[in-house]
Amino acid sequence: MAHWWNRYRDDLKTNFSLAYPVMLSQLGHVMMGVMDSVMVGHVGATSLAGASLSNVVFNVILFFGIGVSYAITPLIASADGQQDKHRIIQVLRHGLAINVTNAAVLACIVYFCRPLLYHIGQPDEVVEIAMPYLSIVAASLLPTLIFQTFRQFTEGLSQTRIAMAVILGANVLNILLNYIFIYGHLGLPALGLTGAGIATFLSRAAMAASIVLAVYFGKRFRAYRPAFRFKAYSQSLFSEMLHIGLPAGAQFILEAAAFDFSAVMMGWLGTQTLAAHHIAINMATVSYMITSGLGAAATIRVGYFIGAGDPHSLRRAIQSLLGMAMAIMTAWALLFILGRHWLPTLYIDDMDVIRTAGPLMIVAGLFQLSDGTQVVCASALRGFKDVKVPMLYIFVAYWVIGLPLGYWLAFKMNMGGAGIWTGLLIGLSVTAAAMLLRLRHQIQKRLVTPVAD
Repeated sequence: MAHWWNRYRDDLKTNFSLAYPVMLSQLGHVMMGVMDSVMVGHVGATSLAGASLSNVVFNVILFFGIGVSYAITPLIASADGQQDKHRIIQVLRHGLAINVTNAAVLACIVYFCRPLLYHIGQPDEVVEIAMPYLSIVAASLLPTLIFQTFRQFTEGLSQTRIAMAVILGANVLNILLNYIFIYGHLGLPALGLTGAGIATFLSRAAMAASIVLAVYFGKRFRAYRPAFRFKAYSQSLFSEMLHIGLPAGAQFILEAAAFDFSAVMMGWLGTQTLAAHHIAINMATVSYMITSGLGAAATIRVGYFIGAGDPHSLRRAIQSLLGMAMAIMTAWALLFILGRHWLPTLYIDDMDVIRTAGPLMIVAGLFQLSDGTQVVCASALRGFKDVKVPMLYIFVAYWVIGLPLGYWLAFKMNMGGAGIWTGLLIGLSVTAAAMLLRLRHQIQKRLVTPVAD
């Protein structure tokens, strides 16, 4: 143990310093949605249902946009490893152009697809209250992806605390604006769910403005100010970034849609089963957000060491990150399994739902190790600019293996909700194993031919 610590001590410290701000940032994103739901829920069940319906539609689009922006970090980190400031400026400039364009396209898709909500079997009163809210949050895609551009830029330079500070500040602002617009204060009328949409838009606009100003006026970023001059675009760099970003965005959609469809299947089993699923998936989401911080560190460190042409440090960094992920996710697994009877009571006091949630919490505990492995491996592979094959892994693991198997176990073998979750567990485990083998192949290739990208 002492030998292991001495070997990886510096890597573990670096990993933690990079990862913990991202962990807090991700939790901040989750908490913003949680507080919206809590505050809208006090208006009434219809408003809460409208928010839920809107977010199911919007989040799939949002995840794609965020996934595309993930092309920025590995390219910035690699250029940083090469000490190539001109390349960093070019990546930021092109990334901003891609994300602004993507935001406009995605916002139009959300806006013009809103009438489809009337044709998916939802109550008319829920759809009617969701329509204006969805229009406003669609507009928030622009500031969100501008923020994401500069977040990925700063994180690519190993400056992960800036986005953390901005997101935590935005959480406070969002709560205050929700209080004003949802319930009607400071002389304004109570706007309910529409007020929550306005608060979300303003909070995201403040996030974008804050991080842009932090980068533009920050002393450590002074060398990169030419990125704000909108000229000298390169078709080849656009192509390179989209070759990374589009498959990364598809990965997010495939995974998010798989879990969304699992919720639909859980709904076929009844309201209690769906409620139990919501509890278990909510707990699993929190643990995922924690591990995603390690994933961000993996992308940054892999990109940097590729740029620096140092494959041995690259391998050691990945090994230390996987070790940290295993330790953290083992703790989460034990918490889920041992706390399966009392954790659901934090959400609800219905004993039937609590009993139904128990077996799901066991499965959620079992897939923590697979989840941690696949998050770190997928993120590290993005650092290698390897995104197309991992996208296929996710498609096969979830949509060819996991979901069909879950359906068969739930409805043909009468395992109920536990069957659907077992399918997710197997799909996630297949993804983790495939990603790990792919990552090992990439590392071995670098050790044989350590050429900087």
